[in-house]
Formats: sequence, structure tokens, C-alpha cells
Amino acid sequence: MEEQKKNTTPEGNNKKGMNRRDLLKSLGTVPVLGAMAYGVYKKKKYDHYLSSNIANELGMSSEGAPAERKTAPGKQIRVGIIGYGIRGKHLAKGLGFAHPSMIDEWIKGAKENIHDKRYQDFLEQDDLNVKITAVCDIFDTYGKMAQEMGANINREGTGGKMGNQPKRYLNHKDLIAAPDVDAVVIATPDHWHGPMTKEAAKAGKHIYCEKPMTWTVKETYEVRKAVKENNVIFQLGHQGRQTASYIKAKEAIEKGVLGPISLIEVTTNRNDPNGAWVYPIQPNANPRTIDWDQFIGQAPWHDFDLKRFFRWRCWWDYGTGLSGDLLTHEYDAINQIMDVGIPNSATSSGGIYYFKDGRTVPDVLTTAFEFPEKNLSLMYSATLSSQMSRGKRVMGHDAYMELGSSITIYPDPRSTKYADKIKSGIIDTNLPIYSYIPGRKNVDATTSATERYFAGRGLLYTYRGGKRVDTTHLHLKEWINSIRTGETPSCNIDQGFEEAMTAHMGTLAYKHKKQVFWDAENEKIIL
Repeated sequence: MEEQKKNTTPEGNNKKGMNRRDLLKSLGTVPVLGAMAYGVYKKKKYDHYLSSNIANELGMSSEGAPAERKTAPGKQIRVGIIGYGIRGKHLAKGLGFAHPSMIDEWIKGAKENIHDKRYQDFLEQDDLNVKITAVCDIFDTYGKMAQEMGANINREGTGGKMGNQPKRYLNHKDLIAAPDVDAVVIATPDHWHGPMTKEAAKAGKHIYCEKPMTWTVKETYEVRKAVKENNVIFQLGHQGRQTASYIKAKEAIEKGVLGPISLIEVTTNRNDPNGAWVYPIQPNANPRTIDWDQFIGQAPWHDFDLKRFFRWRCWWDYGTGLSGDLLTHEYDAINQIMDVGIPNSATSSGGIYYFKDGRTVPDVLTTAFEFPEKNLSLMYSATLSSQMSRGKRVMGHDAYMELGSSITIYPDPRSTKYADKIKSGIIDTNLPIYSYIPGRKNVDATTSATERYFAGRGLLYTYRGGKRVDTTHLHLKEWINSIRTGETPSCNIDQGFEEAMTAHMGTLAYKHKKQVFWDAENEKIIL
């Protein structure tokens, strides 16, 4: 009986080898990183036990217990949504509203795949205590769907009990001026972000604007001025600010686990038409159902073209290319983690090498940003015709980090900080010294290559206490809470200014085929 007790594992199962008491004793004497490497060798039963002790010794915070669904306190916020295309539908979902047909799709998906938790996740979202009072879309089909979305207060599928429909406005200016709108969500083509944000700020309406913040450099100054002068709450749509792995990465870097960082690589890899912005064209779209003049706005005039309307990201006339679209997600993640700010310079190259469909923006892009005051470079490379799996790599003198929806940190064989531990064999340079996988017990179902791309970067959902949560919902929740409390959200106007100027530097470097610089003292881009 005594021998049986000695061979009991932390779970209580009989097994020869190290018991819980011995394990605790060894962890108390082995250096932190040695304990990490040592933990990798232990059998699976020790994994959870070891990882919790390692996190404690590193000083890394825990996720905590999953929170119960709750309703936000305070006055109900009345929201107007401008744009109900692809992204507009996701933002409405983040606020707690979905069109009945979308819920039909989720219910069907759950029946066909037990791992499809989209409807369950939606039902478990916190109630943000908001009301959709107004919608605006210049395509009649989307405008009608937006009204039906806003009326679906019970979150039911087709045939469910609906509430009153929000008013549909044919022009965004009328929606912004409406007295029953406290805040607006802007989910339009890029060339409308700046004008609508300025209009809303001057009307005293709080703003959630999709990225990128602006279409031109000039607008960037104007938007910042309007938001600050009118004292409205502004949140830029970089939902990665809520990603658990990014928050953990910031912790690890601040604790010096990687040592001095000199190079960061961020990437985009996609290989399907949807990922290259070749979106479907709605069958009932025509000059009678689309207000083409409003779509054009400040863009150069072009005759009615359904491809340009639904696939506007493919043209500089309305979009901001890879720099303003996908690079901004990667840059904002690094800015969140390391507070790099606007780079000193940018150099870009690339071209239209695969999608010969009349687009003017590149489908391959490489951009190098230099931060000499921080002694590092940030390299972005992208292709829309290869799905080779790459992510973010943060390279320090003592360790490097692979970052996405999870974190893995490996020691550098030539590390100064860990040299003694490597030499003594305490650290094996082939094994990670730290890893973080939120929601490791969950199987996540995605329905498209584009969803897999965003999910792998932590931009589709994240975890809170092991519970899967939509990052867009969390980002909108932060904005709504800030409206009620007067606090500053994480991707505020100053963060947006840095994002916009960085993206514009990358774009200008590509268009002019030369290195461009940032004059920090005068806040100007120099060609």
C-alpha cells in the first residue's frame, strides 16, 4: 500500500516515476526556463499541471474562469449601421443582431457538424444593450436585409418573432443627422471611411469605423481633428486588439523573454478568389437597385460596373490594396504588442502577378518598415495565390516567437541570456520554452479558406477562460462600454492615426517605387 502511494501521479493514477510531491520539489529548485524545457519531456498527464506552474513562475497571468452571459448596465445605446455588405453583417452580429437567413445557416451547420458552434457562440454573447434604430445601404437588397436584421431582436431564424424594423435611410448624411442615433458603425468601401467619420464626429455621434481609417493621407489629419475637437468615442475596427494570444505576447515581450528584438516578419497567404476580393455578384443588382452616384462619391468617375461595386477592393479608385486592407491587421498587432508607432521609412515592391482581371492593386506585395530608434525592422510579405502557412515571427537575440491564434517561443542557440542553461543541457534549443494555446480543448469549425486565414491569426474569435468568443463582438463591446463610461478604447483615434499613416507610407512607396520617410516632428510623409 505504501509503494502504491509513492507511485501516484497528480491525477491520482498509479504510475511509477515522479509523484506530485517530487515534482513540486524539483520545480522549486530548477530555474524558470529549465522548468519549461523539463516540462516538455513529461508525460501528457503532467502537461496541465506543469503549464500552470510554469506560467506562475514566469509571472504570466492566467485566463481566468469563463464569464456568464450578461446584459450591459446603463442607458441603451441607439446605433445606426452604414453599409450592410460582407463586413457590415459581421459587425451587426458582433452587436448581437443577425439576419434570420444567417441564423438558418448556423442552425443547419450545427446539425451537419457537431463542432460548428457559430449559433451557440452567438447566443452566448453578452447583451450589449443596444438598439439598431437606423440602417443605410445604397443597394436595395442589402438595405432591406439590414432592416430585417435590426428587427430580429429575438435572434431567431426564418419564421421567428420579429420586432419593429429600424428606419432605412437612402443617404448616410440623413442617418447621421437622425435624433434617435447615438452612435454609428461605418462598414463601407474605404473611400467613404474618412468623409463619413468626419460627418459623424461633427454631428456628435460616436464612431466605430472599419479599417483602414482613411483612403488618403489628407483625410487622416482631418479625421483626427474632427474626432478630437468633437470629443466623441472612436474605435477603429482592428478586432485583433482583443485576441488573447496578442495580449500574452505583449506580456512575454515586456518580461524580456525574447531579449533585444531586431526583426519582425508578418505575412499574408491566400489562394482562393474570395481571399483575393473576387466576391460574388448579387443576381438582382442593377442600375435600378444600386445608387451608383453615391457609391462613386469622391472617387474618379466610372460608368456603372457590377464588378467594381462588389469587388471594389481590387481598384485604387475605392480601396487601399494589400497595404490598407491586410497589412494593417498585421501592423496593428505588432503596434499593440510593442508600441512601435509610425515607422521612420517604408520601401515596397510587388505587382499584379496572378489575378489578371483588370484590378489595379497588387496581388503580391513586399514592404519593409524601418524603426531605427527601436533598432528593428518590420517586414511584410503577401501573396494572394499561395496558401502556404506562414504567420508572424518576432526575432530576438535570446529567443524568437511564432505568433498567431497561439504563441510558441523557442530559445536561440546563440542566446547570451540562456547560454549557461543551453550549455548545461537544461534548455534544449529544439524545444519551446513557452507556449500558449487558448481553447486547446476546443475543435473549431470554419467554413471557408478565408475564415481559416482569419481564425489562424486570431481575428475571427479568441478565448476567454476557455470559452470561444467573437473578437469583433469584444471590440464592439469595448467601444460601447467606452461610450457609457467615457474611457478611451484600445484602438482609438491616435492608434488609428498611426495605422493610417503607416499604411499610406507602404502604398506610396509601392506607387512611387521609392523609399518614403516619416518626419515625426512635423507629422509629414516625405517622398
